[in-house]
Amino acid sequence: MVQIQGPGVYLQERKRMLTISKNELALRNGQDRPDIWIAFEGKIYDLGKSRLWKNGRHYEHWAGQDLTEELKKAPHTAKVFDKFKPIGYLK
Repeated sequence: MVQIQGPGVYLQERKRMLTISKNELALRNGQDRPDIWIAFEGKIYDLGKSRLWKNGRHYEHWAGQDLTEELKKAPHTAKVFDKFKPIGYLK
């Protein structure tokens, strides 16, 4: 069984996905904590291993937010998230 860990977060992947509020997501911005998480279409993604999200920033976008609307203006499609496994859902 796989465990996803972050400060105060332990998730047994097979049993359930994490549910996180916008306030909790905001703390995972790469600045306040080392976690680099974003929300997209109601799912939470951990982008901490992406070289493009160093320090919680990717071009003019910051981690710790719901980026669903911003992606509509991005030069890439939602397929970019195929590289990352969702770790939870946004409340």
